[in-house]
Amino acid sequence: MRMPTADGRFGQTFTIPNVLSMARLAGVPIFLWLILRSEFGGPGHDAWALIILAFSGVSDYLDGKLAPRWNQVSSLGRILDPAADRLYVASTLVGLTWRGILPLWLSALLVSRELLLGVAVIVLRRYDYPPLQVNFLGKAATFNLMFAFPLLLLGNGNIEHWDWASVLGWAFAGWGTALYWWTGGLYMIQVRRIIQGSTPCGPGLR
Repeated sequence: MRMPTADGRFGQTFTIPNVLSMARLAGVPIFLWLILRSEFGGPGHDAWALIILAFSGVSDYLDGKLAPRWNQVSSLGRILDPAADRLYVASTLVGLTWRGILPLWLSALLVSRELLLGVAVIVLRRYDYPPLQVNFLGKAATFNLMFAFPLLLLGNGNIEHWDWASVLGWAFAGWGTALYWWTGGLYMIQVRRIIQGSTPCGPGLR
């Protein structure tokens, strides 16, 4: 399913999973602009922000399914996919916290986990240790959070009969945050084992 090329390098870069990840990355600043425009005197565009957020979730799922099925797992994809995940989480945290939908303490809790893992990844790369292996629970945590954020945005609006969205959104936010820190602990255990030389090289942190 790769695009035909003379030397194969172009096709290895512009595989369908990689293009999906690139599209997700391109949508990050658009999403942030849409969700914050009302805070700067512009009209609200929450519906369009929700559409982009939904596209991000669907494309993330397709990327994870299609890459191994079509044998299109690549080094670039291992960078693009987690980068898109983290940028969407970060931009949503900024937008929802700015608008007062998420409390500052919850955003700080999620950001501190990312900072902890970021330092661990830098240390591993600095000393040429193998990268962290993907943990399925980490993807599940991200899924819970990406499901929670649009529900919280919907529940915060003035649409009648959408109060249930806020309740369900907070439930997913709680589960996602708990899983986020649980997997953070598992990754730190991996870091210790990698440094001790007992963990083989993995496919990279997602």
